Amino acid sequence: MGSVKDLIVKKSPTQNEMGVGQFIFSDRYSVFDWGEMPDHIPDKGKSIAILSAYFFEKLENMGMQTHFIGIVNENNKPLKLEELTSPSNIMEIKLLRVLKPKYKDGKYDYSIYKYEKGNFLIPLEIIYRNSLPSGSSVFKRLKEGKIEPEDLGLSKYPEPGEKLDKPILDVSTKLEASDRYITWEEASQLACLFDKEVQKIKEMTNTINSLITKEFEKIGFVNEDGKIEVGFNVDRQIMLVDVLGTLDECRFTYKGIPMSKEIARIYYRKTPWYEAVNEAKSKYGPEWKKHCKINPEPLPEELKNSIADIYRYCTNIITGKEWFKLTNSLDKNLSTIEKYCN
Repeated sequence: MGSVKDLIVKKSPTQNEMGVGQFIFSDRYSVFDWGEMPDHIPDKGKSIAILSAYFFEKLENMGMQTHFIGIVNENNKPLKLEELTSPSNIMEIKLLRVLKPKYKDGKYDYSIYKYEKGNFLIPLEIIYRNSLPSGSSVFKRLKEGKIEPEDLGLSKYPEPGEKLDKPILDVSTKLEASDRYITWEEASQLACLFDKEVQKIKEMTNTINSLITKEFEKIGFVNEDGKIEVGFNVDRQIMLVDVLGTLDECRFTYKGIPMSKEIARIYYRKTPWYEAVNEAKSKYGPEWKKHCKINPEPLPEELKNSIADIYRYCTNIITGKEWFKLTNSLDKNLSTIEKYCN
């Protein structure tokens, strides 16, 4: 279903009933909408499954509806984390319908959402921003004149690395060839959301942001930004879907050093491939990838191993259980990451 995880459908959703499926989290990774990159990060899939399950269970205990059922063990049985004896990369979930907008005459048609009441994925990604790291897309959008500081509730042009007085909630499309930032007003129109539903989504995002921030503060990590996805259940109640709180969905730093998928983004931004991607996107729209003149090279071996250890480390420490053995010490991994990201 995606560049980093696969989906097994055990029972398809209908208009009136949720289905059941399994996410198979792989060790693949993707940056800049490329899809599967040329190498894999060991144990990444299991790390994401376990850490996301940890946050789903926390949020359900706080009264939030989610699509999480359990992590699937070697007997293909979904279990809660406390019942699981070894890490698994398979998560069983409730399935919603995915209603894709049609692409025609250079734009996407979202009219299908006018006629649907519930049991579908809301075609948006919700992004919270606690600060604005230098790699934040906000700076590119400001530079290109697509937004102004006041559109984000800011009184002046922000500086890279600036910590915000209060989180910014941003929104983008989810089901288009490339994610496209839009205003909340446009988001509401595309997905046919009522004002109270937009407000509910914002409240959920703030709650999730606070939880993730507090959990990672325990190990000295700073939660810079992150994203969530939501859907409607059969009764049109908003529920949390996909995954959250992982190093793929959030951008963390530790003593100013990136501690998430951002490590790979920073590395690749220095390569000719990144420039070729941007050139292709600007010229060819949704079909940019087949026109890109350069393919990405694999990550350096020592950097790849350090990224893998960071995924393992966070999952072990946040969940309070040693699911994985680390290849190197944390200090050694930090040194390697600094070497390639500075």
